[in-house]
Amino acid sequence: MTKIKPTLLVLAAGMGSRYGGLKQVDKLGPSGETITDYSIYDAIRAGFGKIVFVIRKSIEADFKEVFSKFDKKINIEYVFQELDNIPQGIAVPPDRQKPWGTGHAVIVAEEKINTPFAVINADDFYGAKSYQAVADHLTMDQRQEKDTYCMVGFILQNTLSDFGHVARGICELDSQQRLKSITERTQIQKELDKIKYKTQDDQWHSLIGNEMVSMNFWGFPTSVFGLLKSHFNTFIKNSYTNNKAEFYLPIAINDLIQEQKANVKVLSTPEPWFGMTYKEDKADVMAKINALVKAGVYPNNLWA
Repeated sequence: MTKIKPTLLVLAAGMGSRYGGLKQVDKLGPSGETITDYSIYDAIRAGFGKIVFVIRKSIEADFKEVFSKFDKKINIEYVFQELDNIPQGIAVPPDRQKPWGTGHAVIVAEEKINTPFAVINADDFYGAKSYQAVADHLTMDQRQEKDTYCMVGFILQNTLSDFGHVARGICELDSQQRLKSITERTQIQKELDKIKYKTQDDQWHSLIGNEMVSMNFWGFPTSVFGLLKSHFNTFIKNSYTNNKAEFYLPIAINDLIQEQKANVKVLSTPEPWFGMTYKEDKADVMAKINALVKAGVYPNNLWA
């Protein structure tokens, strides 16, 4: 029997407002590689059989100019996350400018995905062993744990920026390494040797730093689409007048957990995570990639 190869869904429709540009296509490796180049390279090695990019129509030309090189290496498809891709009968709010969030980005890719699939951010580096762990989970005998989701967990203090606040999903796990809850914190920052976050009522709270966090690396069966669409329909009706409201994927998954409709296995990884929230993060990311190349983890030119 032919082993089903999972799909990798790459969320690349973000506008990069804090970064100040399209970090999805920023050249960082020694031969001009983007972070997404390393993601695709690791995914191919791990056994993924297809890549689906979620982008916006306005960046299509720039994006395809950079990533058309993958066409001969793995099956590539594109879908568009646009403001008008919402439930029938609901009009786009006149002042809405931002996309509807990561949960919505997953939903719009449904027509392109017919296998178990992983979800990543285009501008996050997760490491080869992370992709292998998710691929192994997605291709395991599903009779053992039917429709079990998975998530790669990272340690909070290793995911922060020196240049401003970040958003992270703070995870609570049970004794079986399954996700009990995930709480989205949107203003986490370092201050000297401390880590703190601010709530909506402008109150500051402390974090230890060893908390497990979600960096939006998930694994799902295709049955997740129906559940996410149901929650998105409710979200958009309730948040219609809030032009900044976003349908965050971690929040949607947390809701499904609390409703006992989702069972999420948290996968540990020895890999580092790094990414670019601010323009100032770029130099650090380039240094880390060059160190991995020097250590022989990646070739000097990924696609030579």
